[in-house]
Amino acid sequence: MRNILKKYWLVVLTGLCVGAAAVFLTAEGNPANMGFCIACFIRDITGAVGFHGAGVVQYVRPEIIGLVLGAFIISVIRREWKPTGGSSPMTRFLLGMIVMIGALIFLGCPLRMVIRIGGGDLNAIVGLLGFVVGILIGVVPLKLGFTLKRAYKQSKVEGLIFPALMVILFVVSILAPALFKSSVEGPGSQHANVYIALVVALIVGALCQQSRLCMAGGVRDAVMFKDFKLIAGFIAIIVAVLVGNLIVKGSLAFSFEGQPIAHTDGVFNFLGMALVGWGSVLLGGCPLRQLILAGEGNTDSAITICGFVAGAAVAHNFGLASSGAGIGTGPVLIVVIASLVILALVSVFNIAKGEK
Repeated sequence: MRNILKKYWLVVLTGLCVGAAAVFLTAEGNPANMGFCIACFIRDITGAVGFHGAGVVQYVRPEIIGLVLGAFIISVIRREWKPTGGSSPMTRFLLGMIVMIGALIFLGCPLRMVIRIGGGDLNAIVGLLGFVVGILIGVVPLKLGFTLKRAYKQSKVEGLIFPALMVILFVVSILAPALFKSSVEGPGSQHANVYIALVVALIVGALCQQSRLCMAGGVRDAVMFKDFKLIAGFIAIIVAVLVGNLIVKGSLAFSFEGQPIAHTDGVFNFLGMALVGWGSVLLGGCPLRQLILAGEGNTDSAITICGFVAGAAVAHNFGLASSGAGIGTGPVLIVVIASLVILALVSVFNIAKGEK
């Protein structure tokens, strides 16, 4: 029992804190069922700096900044900050784009998926099925020796660039807010106090760095190694959100219809999260994990986040992103099929010969 507690306590605590933070930030002003959403919040920042023109989703989200800096600060304190990179950067950029497009088709990253489940959104259960299927597909090339090649030690300057950009983004957004676009209606206009959101995200970022919490990693580890540690954190988030919503709202209705910032197209909820699951396994971590790794000095993850930004811009500029009314008006099915083909090609062509 002692060994079990030692193994699981930190990741379960982190999951409970993440779930509680999501409910708290929603109560403080963030969109419903979206207290923390990596994809949505990166999308909002992408719009705030003018990379897409969707006026309802533009805001410099301090939660993203706080997650990166929280991971950076604790990794420096614990002497775990080690700049590395150089592992297939263009492939990671492309995979980052695909993961973001899939997330915006579904309307949320894996973290928001479990937050939506805890909030009573049954559409997220469909997304969860797609997410798991995508991970299971991605596990196959992993077992056959898939690799994006090794990363190499980088200079301290290289590792500092991404955290420094987060600091600059935050400072400029506070001192010169007119430089950024900011929604006056829609999800982008709904946000908690900037300093409260930053502090909460700093704490969550530090906890996630220490626990290695990862949505995709939980399912992957359970399938490949029969290790359920990360899945325990996954479940803890759902429990915390469920209990938190019951406390805040007094009641909770599970349904497909009428859920905040969600659509009921089951096919694309499934396919969107299948892209996220498959792509995240190939990348070695979900969007949340990529932010934490970037804070630790991993420049490959920083490149992946740049891919997320590009994916968010593409999704909104070309009508691929969904809304509460349904899927986008662009060639969504064609892009999903093309993305699945790309993921398959990346999976096949990066299997190391002679390795399993």
